[in-house]
Amino acid sequence: MGAVLGRDHVRIEGAAKVTGAALYSSDGPGTEEAGRLAHAALVTSAFAKGRIIGFDRRAAEAVPRLLGIFTHRDFAGSVAPVAHLMAGGYANSSHRPLESEAVAYAGQIVALVVAETVEAAAAAAASLRVAYEEEPASAGFDAPGAETVRLADLKPHHEDIGTGDAAAAFAASLHRIEARYETPTQHHNPIEMFTTRCAWEGDTLTVHEPTRFVGAVQHGLAAQLGLDPAQVRVVSGLIGGHFGSKFALSQHTALVALAAKRLGRPVSLVPTRRQCFTIANYRPETRHDIRLGADAEGRLTALVHEAEVVTSRFDPFAMEGADVTGSLYACPAIRTEERATRVDRNTPGPMRAPPEVPYLFALESAMDEMAWQLGLDPIELRRRNETATDPVSGKPFTSRPLIACFEAGARAFGWERRLPRPGALRDGPWRIGLGCAASVRPVKIAAATIRVRLAADGSVEVAAAHHEIGNGITTLLAMGAAEWLGVPVERVIVHLGDTDLPPAGISGGSSTTTSLMSALSLACTQVRDQQAVARAGEPVEVVAEFVPTGGKPDALKALRAGHIGLTLPEDALSWAFGAQFAEVHVHAETGEIRVPRLTGAFAAGRVLNPLTALSQLKGGMIWGLGSALLEETVLDGAAYRNPDLAEYLVPTSADVETVEALIVPDPDERVNPLGVKGLGELGIIGVNAAIANAVYHATGRRQRRLPIRIEDMLA
Repeated sequence: MGAVLGRDHVRIEGAAKVTGAALYSSDGPGTEEAGRLAHAALVTSAFAKGRIIGFDRRAAEAVPRLLGIFTHRDFAGSVAPVAHLMAGGYANSSHRPLESEAVAYAGQIVALVVAETVEAAAAAAASLRVAYEEEPASAGFDAPGAETVRLADLKPHHEDIGTGDAAAAFAASLHRIEARYETPTQHHNPIEMFTTRCAWEGDTLTVHEPTRFVGAVQHGLAAQLGLDPAQVRVVSGLIGGHFGSKFALSQHTALVALAAKRLGRPVSLVPTRRQCFTIANYRPETRHDIRLGADAEGRLTALVHEAEVVTSRFDPFAMEGADVTGSLYACPAIRTEERATRVDRNTPGPMRAPPEVPYLFALESAMDEMAWQLGLDPIELRRRNETATDPVSGKPFTSRPLIACFEAGARAFGWERRLPRPGALRDGPWRIGLGCAASVRPVKIAAATIRVRLAADGSVEVAAAHHEIGNGITTLLAMGAAEWLGVPVERVIVHLGDTDLPPAGISGGSSTTTSLMSALSLACTQVRDQQAVARAGEPVEVVAEFVPTGGKPDALKALRAGHIGLTLPEDALSWAFGAQFAEVHVHAETGEIRVPRLTGAFAAGRVLNPLTALSQLKGGMIWGLGSALLEETVLDGAAYRNPDLAEYLVPTSADVETVEALIVPDPDERVNPLGVKGLGELGIIGVNAAIANAVYHATGRRQRRLPIRIEDMLA
């Protein structure tokens, strides 16, 4: 057979998805289970902080077909504590909602109601009355009672970075930019809710749940419920979107499992959209104080990035990102400091390109401001500050095609149209602006195991506990097995998303392809070796164990125990790169903002399926448009006031016109044996800054807080 990898291939699961045949976690229990299946609904707190002083259950208990109402009075002491995934545990939050009468945040689960039907459960939940004793709550930055701590004090492994005397260098700089940039709270809003279906058979628990880390759910639930992990099976088939949510063990899963145990029947929970804003994670608001210094030629002389993010009272979670902004450009004097503000809200979590989206918005906006002050083209400013090595550590980049991305993107976008004066381009009442920004993302990889079986009839089975989150890994695995074992893609069957399969880690950090395809390559090599010595027609099966170069010696042990294990190369910086370009139209009278064109040029190592890669990149760019102009979770006190898709704004077809993604060659033989870098998160990074920079070019108004709205144009 000829080459398969590197060519376009449609998604293997695509037809099932578009025809409605695909099954998700809340779909399709067997006939026997469906006849016994009970349905759960949540009751969540309307108050941000305080304690429960009583329940009025009379109206709820009058609902026909009610099976049970469970509160802290039923479940206290039933769920053991489990730490946050990024603090050595398994959970997306260490908070246990039905452990006591205490209320820690608005939207906390205060009761679980179970009935024979979805409708009865919802009616009973709506009828349950809860009495509270409310206490003052801290909502966000600068709120009374909020606690701000250095990230280095909150997270043991965090280090602020620096080189040279940045304060003195900034003070002595000929050209200086000093500004604060802010990004809002945002929520993922996947179409598929955070569902759970739990069924017991004796002391064995089976959980059907959309998650991107079945291992963490399995081991975390076992720890919470006092079970051996072998007693817990977690199945996560196709996932209807997560974008960073569905992160690890959710705190409602154990509650559904306990209800199923006590009722002696399977229980399914499909929470409401509004509840998903608080029972899962979110991107927290951030603010960034940037100080840039430059000499007369535009070479950076000082870079200071002080960042602050919101987190909860009870988890040491905060996404740090100044390590990327501090290493992006050549500069002799750099200082970063990151802080977290602890407030009375649920724990935030990763959201597609978790730190890079807000942190690069700040730096790339400041770089644009510096370019205007210097009278330089923004691309030329970046060219003058290009570097082959990390300015902090001195480590080399395994490849660095950043300027190649800017050049390719500029040609495709028509950057030569740009006039170096704000408001110079017009089309009738529309002011036209062009902006650009860098997109960068460190490459991550993790240990993985995978099973490959070559049958006597020449068909191949590939199996791993990893997940098809919509990124096309099912198709990539089939393509890889086809190429490396010399069979048609149609003869490869891929099984994913089940703890009964060989363990694999989290699907996140753009690490799925780098990790699983490396494991698959190793497995196929072992299959070919065994096939050479096997009898003719004899099936061959191997389970390959992959540990990345520089990975920890106990990486496989951690993987099997459900712990996160993403690693970075130790002797060099391996990054994926891109350049984002935006054309913005701003109406001179109404302030309406339109983005008729987005162009992105991306270099992410070897691209295994250009068709799905370009789809991922374009989807990320569209989400970046939403991040710049639309998305914001509005806080009223410490509660979210727009937790639905009617008021939480996301891009629609009317907001998106021409989106073009280009792949720039990036042959990087040092990053890993396959030369793969991962690009699932690269497409969204930098779009918000490119749009904000284009708005300035159109209007002369610098926007340093997202999202940018009509009222910002009219102020």
